[in-house]
Amino acid sequence: MTLTLWHIPDWASSIIRLALEEQGQPYDLRLMDWDAGDLNAPAFRAVNPLGLIPAIETPDGPMFETAAILLWLNARHGGLAPAPTDPARAAFLSWLMFTSNTVHPTVMALVHPDRPGGPDASDEVGRLALERLTEQAAHLESLLTTQAPHWLTPAQPALGHYLGILFRWATYLPEDPALRFTLAPFPALHAALSAHEATPAARRVAVADSLGPHPYTAPEMPA
Repeated sequence: MTLTLWHIPDWASSIIRLALEEQGQPYDLRLMDWDAGDLNAPAFRAVNPLGLIPAIETPDGPMFETAAILLWLNARHGGLAPAPTDPARAAFLSWLMFTSNTVHPTVMALVHPDRPGGPDASDEVGRLALERLTEQAAHLESLLTTQAPHWLTPAQPALGHYLGILFRWATYLPEDPALRFTLAPFPALHAALSAHEATPAARRVAVADSLGPHPYTAPEMPA
């Protein structure tokens, strides 16, 4: 069975597409149109009842949630992250969950500050989200400078691409320029993301999804 990825370019499904391209896995792409209401279509809700991207159809059944799909792909085909018997897997899992459970929600609050508390609270939500994301980036910077883990290099690219897409959004999506994140204070993180965006797989996805030549370190609005 060929994998089928339900996809909206520059949404979280781009993270999964990057992983599939890195592995060289064949897959079918089901392009979705948010404006047309495709996330509410019965065919998609049968794959993900929550109506959220990403979602993928696998031989084991449908899957959703970014981290879960990345772990499944690595367990099945390898090459994205430490193997289950690798001692480095413990640290990788901790930082993957940090990315999924901490960084990802923070970026969503930064990009959509009206969602948590409504329009009246959006300024404060955005300010706090940027403050927290800056703190989280500092933790990643420290990790890279003190440990330089192999699982945060293009040799094991799952987490790097996940972070790359998240920091991409944080850099260019906030409507208020004062709330836009910058990688400038984090040279090690910038270098890591620059290395990931330069892989052949990342370049293919950047072209296919119209992400620009430097999607993580100098993001552009998709065409």
